[in-house]
Amino acid sequence: MAATARTFTGTPKNLAFLARRLKAGEIVAVPTETVYGLAGDATSSAACRRIFAAKGRPTDDPLIVHIASIKDLDRVAVANPEARKLAKAFWPGPLTLVLPKTGLVPDLATAGLPSVAVRMPSHPLFRKLIRLAGVPLAAPSANPFGYVSPTSAAHVARNLGKRIRYILDGGSSSIGLESTILDLRSPRKPVLLRPGAITKAELDRVLDRPVARPRKASSGARVAPGQMARHYSPRTRVVLHPGLTLEKAVRGPQNAAWLFIGRPGTLGRLPANVFWLDPLGDLKLAARRLFSVLRELDDGGFSSIHVERPSGGGIAEALLDRLVRAASR
Repeated sequence: MAATARTFTGTPKNLAFLARRLKAGEIVAVPTETVYGLAGDATSSAACRRIFAAKGRPTDDPLIVHIASIKDLDRVAVANPEARKLAKAFWPGPLTLVLPKTGLVPDLATAGLPSVAVRMPSHPLFRKLIRLAGVPLAAPSANPFGYVSPTSAAHVARNLGKRIRYILDGGSSSIGLESTILDLRSPRKPVLLRPGAITKAELDRVLDRPVARPRKASSGARVAPGQMARHYSPRTRVVLHPGLTLEKAVRGPQNAAWLFIGRPGTLGRLPANVFWLDPLGDLKLAARRLFSVLRELDDGGFSSIHVERPSGGGIAEALLDRLVRAASR
């Protein structure tokens, strides 16, 4: 294995080369609209095993399988009318559906379960690569298991550069949070497993019925990723604060970082240890920057990272989910 991964731009020549590597069973870090993924042939147990090994990921945490076209859904999953309705509404895009799997997908990719998590990404380079590879691609986030997800090729290179050989640079992820995951194994009783950019309200509207929240996680293999209590977590301790104020930050420990959703105050210079995700508090822009800012603060030598707890529904729910898991000890 090379000492340091090579980073490729998305030229036709480079995409053809990386597709050949994927066909040969190797793994490639890829851009998606959500976060960067670590891709391998989803039909190959050997390729999936390489993904788990490079990330240090336990094999009871299933992989998401990515397809380039709606016609490929039936290759990997047994789709029901509800799944097709959602795919028509939201694919390509950041929605993952959990469905019964076909025999094409090895048990290793699905934690030994008879279901598969599948989505069609909207990032053009990733979809081109899937088409050129000619197989569905399994692709969890391209980072060491449990750490903050990567939203740029530089993030991948820093964390996995000595564990993998190839990185496809497609720019910064436009959404910045992992996909929404919906369990449709029982299509009349859909369950939201992970909130994301596709909101519960949008899913309710398309399905014309309320999507349920998951019950307390049961023991055994998980049916989809992102279900662990501690996840997306920096090395530095994260503390969530409802109603965090600038006064509290100023009076708090000065060796700690204080992270707000929007800029706390409009006038005057702020302390050097006060940060924000978006000046105006735009939640979509805040979500896009969350993981990048957490990484910067994790490298900043702070004793702890204190974060304003987002409130509300929609994308705020997805932000809160990631922060609660990041703060879990």
